Amino acid sequence: MALSVVRLKVLAVLLGPAGVGLFGLFNVVVDLTSSLAGMGVQASGVRQVAVATATGDLHKVARIARVLMLTSLLLGLVGALLLVMFAAPVSNLTFGTEARASAVTMIGMAVFLRIFAGAPTAIIQANRRIGDLAKVTIVGAVLNTVTAIPLVYYFGEAGIVPSMLAVGLTSLIAALWYRRNIRLPAIRLSWREFTVETRMLITLGFAFMVSGLLTAGAALVIRIFIVQQSGVNAAGNYQAAWALGGIYVGFILQSMGTDFYPRLSAVSTDNGTCNRMVNEQARVSMLLAAPGLLGTLALAPLVIAVFYSTKFVDAVPLLRWFCVGMLLRVVAWPMGYVILAKGAQQMFFWTEVAATIVHVGLAWLLLGVIGLEGAGLAFIGLYAWHGVLIYYLVRRLSGFRWSTENLALGAIFAGLTGFAVLAVELMPLWPGAVVALVCTSVGCWFSLNQLIRLVPENWVPLPLRPAVYFVLRHQPERSAPRG
Repeated sequence: MALSVVRLKVLAVLLGPAGVGLFGLFNVVVDLTSSLAGMGVQASGVRQVAVATATGDLHKVARIARVLMLTSLLLGLVGALLLVMFAAPVSNLTFGTEARASAVTMIGMAVFLRIFAGAPTAIIQANRRIGDLAKVTIVGAVLNTVTAIPLVYYFGEAGIVPSMLAVGLTSLIAALWYRRNIRLPAIRLSWREFTVETRMLITLGFAFMVSGLLTAGAALVIRIFIVQQSGVNAAGNYQAAWALGGIYVGFILQSMGTDFYPRLSAVSTDNGTCNRMVNEQARVSMLLAAPGLLGTLALAPLVIAVFYSTKFVDAVPLLRWFCVGMLLRVVAWPMGYVILAKGAQQMFFWTEVAATIVHVGLAWLLLGVIGLEGAGLAFIGLYAWHGVLIYYLVRRLSGFRWSTENLALGAIFAGLTGFAVLAVELMPLWPGAVVALVCTSVGCWFSLNQLIRLVPENWVPLPLRPAVYFVLRHQPERSAPRG
């Protein structure tokens, strides 16, 4: 996470809002193409390998893992060829000119690297090698930073695409390196086995592909709206706010996909266990996310100035609205994994279609009415609506209900967030920031108090134990940690 912040800062200083906007547009093109060509096999591969691992049949695990690697290699090549073939129209649609067609052709290699890297990453994740997965992320981030920054420094905007290729290559190297730690038997793979397993991966991955395609498509369309209405600088401010709002929460959501989703898939036929796990995951996620988001909301001008520069001042209100939307997102995501774990592909497909229509529709409407800030409000509207819809569907699917503790927790953080938003919107800069920081402090104290009750004391790092013991002395008798 720290290295991501460093990269953001360097890009902001070296490229400015227009360069950051350009970087964001290229990234969204890679996201969209990777989602389309990748066919969701990384996500379906996690599920298939996890299920096979649970049976203890190592030959089956090895077969699926090998098919996943080969399929990802082929799909990566398809993705690269797609951008080579359609470079001119993609450039014209995204940037309003065909002048960047050669750059679009080059990022086809970034698409190949991303799709292929997804296979070893999925195998590591499915085996719940959390330590190795963390190392992949850390090593990849270090290599990404030390290769991408010099390219942008020396070549400026011309270094954006080469830096993306360097990031893709180093991520693939890190994933392949740690994939070696998983020992699987050597197998002979027949053509029939390959086609059967590939068909299964693509069939199960279709819903994931649609989800990624719609999400990336919505992101691209909204950025195109912004560029057409306000220019590339505005797209840079949008990208800046989006990246900062998503870094911290992205860490939490990634953890859900890494550990929570495989565990939920393993018990997907037991509704009671599923519902309990969703409530537990949502509780921990809210306790972790809310204080950070409240703090970012309170200090948005300072955060933008420190992590970007004062040239990105128009990103401040967007960042605040994204923080509110991210809190709603953290609540909705654990419920959504029930639909995935139960394999309800049709339901998942239509919820993603509806979410895309709502997001793009709100963005188009609000951008026209109130300008760039409308894109942030559209994000809040998306997850306010999406959370209600997902709750209704999951309640029908598994009988899910929010626990009393989570309802109370949600009410507390909703109140604190509401006060903080009113303060920064209606009061002068510093008085508003002070009130919002008071809300943040209350949220931090409450979250720390609750989180301490959820984990054994010997799990707490030594430097934090004095503060933990102070909290423990001022609360009721400690309850036993949940398993």
